[in-house]
Amino acid sequence: MHPKDAAIRKRTQIATANRTMFLWVAAVSVLFGFAAVATIFLSQMMIFNEKVLSKKDQTIKILKDNNTNVKELESQIRALDADQALIDSKANADDNAVQVILDALPSDSNWEALGASIRDRLLAGINNLTINSIDFDDEGASISSSQVVNASSSVSASTEMGFRFSVTGNGTALKQVLNNIEKSIRTIDVTSLKFEVQDGDTIIMSIKGRAFYEPIKEVKLVETTVR
Repeated sequence: MHPKDAAIRKRTQIATANRTMFLWVAAVSVLFGFAAVATIFLSQMMIFNEKVLSKKDQTIKILKDNNTNVKELESQIRALDADQALIDSKANADDNAVQVILDALPSDSNWEALGASIRDRLLAGINNLTINSIDFDDEGASISSSQVVNASSSVSASTEMGFRFSVTGNGTALKQVLNNIEKSIRTIDVTSLKFEVQDGDTIIMSIKGRAFYEPIKEVKLVETTVR
C-alpha cells in the first residue's frame, strides 16, 4: 500500500472516531440534562405537596378546634339565656336574655339609637325635668327634647362615641337622672359633670360622657393559595 494512502486512511479513521466520540458525549449530555431537569421538577413537586399537606393539616386542626369551641359557646349562651339578671333587664318581654348584651354593647356607632336611648330611657318620665339639648362629639348631631336629628352615618375608627347633654330640674329630678345612668345596661362613662344653680332650687346639670360599641366579628372560610 502506498504510504500516502495509508496516511489518508488513518486520518479518516481518526475523524470518524472523533465524530463518534462527539455524538456519544452529546447524547450523554442530553440524557444528563433531562435527568437533572426531571430531578429538579420532582423535588419541587415533593416540596409543593408537603406544603399542601401541611396547610391541609392546619385546616383540619382549626376545624376541629372550631367544632369544640362551638359546643362550648352554645353551652355558655344557654347559661346566659337563663341568667335572671339578664332576664330582668330585657327591654321587651319577647326578647332573648342574650339580647340585653347586644343592646348594651352594639356592633356599630348608631348615633340615632344612642340619642334615642338617652332621651327616651335615661331622661324620660322624670318629673320636673326639662331636656335642654343632647349633642354628639365630632359628629355634629343634635337631639332636641322632641325629636332625633339624623346623625352622620360614617363609622368612627374608634369604638367610643362621645356625647353631652344638658337638663334643668330640681335636686330630686337630677338625682333620678344620675340613678338612671348608673342602672343603664348601656356601657356609659361619665367624664364631666357640671351644675349651675338658677332661681332657688332650679339647677342646670351638664353631663359629658362616652358610650361604647364593639365592631362585629366576621367568621368565614377563606381560600389560601399555596405556591
